[in-house]
Amino acid sequence: MILFQQRLSFFSGWLLLAAATCHGKLVCKEGQSGPTQDSMQAVFDMQPFRPAVNLSNPTIAHISFTLYAVLGVNEKAQLLTTFLWLRLFWHNEYLVWEPEKCDGVARISLPVKELWSPDIIVYEFVDDDVSQACPYVYVNHTGRIRWDRMLRLVSACNLEIFSFPFDVQNCTFTFGSYMHTIRDVRVSPALTFSEMSENSKQYLEASGEWELVDILGETSILKFGIDEWDIITFWVVIRRRPVLYVVNLLIPSSFLMLIDILSFYLPPHSVDRASFKMTLILGYTVFLLIMNDLLPSTANGTPLIGIYFSVCLALMVISLLETVIITNVLHHSSMKYQEVPNWVRVVVFKYIATMICYRWPEGVSPILKTREDKPESSNGSEGAWVIQPVSQAADRHRTYSEDTVSLPELQLICQYLKDLRAHLLSVQKESKLLDQWCHVGYVLDFLLFRIYLLLISCYAMVIITMWCIWISQT
Repeated sequence: MILFQQRLSFFSGWLLLAAATCHGKLVCKEGQSGPTQDSMQAVFDMQPFRPAVNLSNPTIAHISFTLYAVLGVNEKAQLLTTFLWLRLFWHNEYLVWEPEKCDGVARISLPVKELWSPDIIVYEFVDDDVSQACPYVYVNHTGRIRWDRMLRLVSACNLEIFSFPFDVQNCTFTFGSYMHTIRDVRVSPALTFSEMSENSKQYLEASGEWELVDILGETSILKFGIDEWDIITFWVVIRRRPVLYVVNLLIPSSFLMLIDILSFYLPPHSVDRASFKMTLILGYTVFLLIMNDLLPSTANGTPLIGIYFSVCLALMVISLLETVIITNVLHHSSMKYQEVPNWVRVVVFKYIATMICYRWPEGVSPILKTREDKPESSNGSEGAWVIQPVSQAADRHRTYSEDTVSLPELQLICQYLKDLRAHLLSVQKESKLLDQWCHVGYVLDFLLFRIYLLLISCYAMVIITMWCIWISQT
């Protein structure tokens, strides 16, 4: 008896399916809202088959999406993670009924797993979809099916990070059927690309450091061998918000460079300038280690801001090298009691000082020629302090003077005075040499400081110009 009932229900289902196929409409009963379950069950049994009465006619799938969130950009792995509201439309030729005969019901919801659905995928998809599934679809009385679903899309994207943090990324989403060729399934945009872009800008919530610029697209045909697939390619253009990186990276680096420039106003003959610059370089190195986690890294290239930081560190090292050279000029040469060569006097005091408009301190003038000191006798006869006994009558006391021996105390005092005079002359000579080398060091320090400022200014102008060009192009 049970077997007979199963066969009867199966036979009646096929009869209803045949009737629906012949008439192209589902069956409705009086007093019942919507098509009967038996007639819909007959359609459910045909779920593996494409819902077309004439299989030579392809099923057209209409696609549209709204970009709801930009969840993250992985520059190293070249991945873009987004969250989409995806909407698919297609036509099922078996799900057709007349609302007048079905108590005015024009739309019903059905489980998507019971119906045939086009295998639309995103070709750039590289990870599992962990978004919440939507198990139902809406079916219109004309057979038009609408399937709204949420899609967490992890897609491959060729990310260009050279202009970071003022970069603009252009990623593609290619929608198409994975298995069905152009003979079975065609794809078409459900909305215009400008409408999709406006909707995405309106509903975009979780964007983080990214903002949507535009969504563009086109339809095309993918050829692989003898088969062809109908596809839609969307270009999603997003732009990074650079405020975070300007505040956390560029401004602190600019402050450190400004302090390095101001350190040139420390006295060049002081050792504190070199130690200060070494401490500054150490602090900048720690800053680079901290900001290394914020910079994107790829195997394809290095962002411009990374090159900027490296050049800034190199400029600080050059500044320290300049300080070492000036310190060596001021201390090493003067401690050897070496005269400033005449060619150095001419080149530094006459040409370089004039070229850089060096302002000499009050009461100091450039010395271009070496003043020759008068030679001193070795025995100290000229200019020496000689103490001789006073004789009022030379002839009267000649014999007494010859026999008189000078006191040892007077001889010792004379020797002390000679040593003191030699020491004072040595100190005076050293002071003069030190002043001469100090003026040489001041002029060279002034020159190198101007060259350092010129290098930093040119470098900053190049970087700012390149970033402004990229910003204007976007």
